[in-house]
Amino acid sequence: MATDIVMNIGEALAGEGNEVAHIDLLIGKKEGPVGLAFANALANQSAGHTNLLAVLAPNLIAKPATVLITKVTIEGMKQVLQMFGPAQSAVAKAVTDCVAEGTIPATAADDLVIVCGVFIHPAAEDNAKIAKYNYEATKLAIQRAMKNSPAIAEIIEQKDKVEHPFAK
Repeated sequence: MATDIVMNIGEALAGEGNEVAHIDLLIGKKEGPVGLAFANALANQSAGHTNLLAVLAPNLIAKPATVLITKVTIEGMKQVLQMFGPAQSAVAKAVTDCVAEGTIPATAADDLVIVCGVFIHPAAEDNAKIAKYNYEATKLAIQRAMKNSPAIAEIIEQKDKVEHPFAK
């Protein structure tokens, strides 16, 4: 059951080019380690790493409450607006769709929180692609987290067959 989640972990990559989205996330109960990480992310801000809540629009927060944390130092208003615009709304929409579709039970939405690491490349230009790719990656990361996927057997089976796209 979703309210029994202490900490589940999800990861996903979607898209291509400078708008590629790479999401790392934690989902768990407010009273557990994810809740503590959530609170720390909001309370401990630093220059270039401004964490923010996922909102569908101002005054309409996504639930489970989700904090976006920056995975690269944000430099300049272009990146700020990309994080506080297409990335923020895409993550919020993915979280909300996961509740609407039952991936996250609606009955658990007030008991869980999500910490979502978001990557915005400094050279990203296309806000529509930023939104599309972050939506896709967030949704997939949540689906994986809720299923504890991939299973260890799959990881072991694939470990010598796959290649990391950025390790070349």
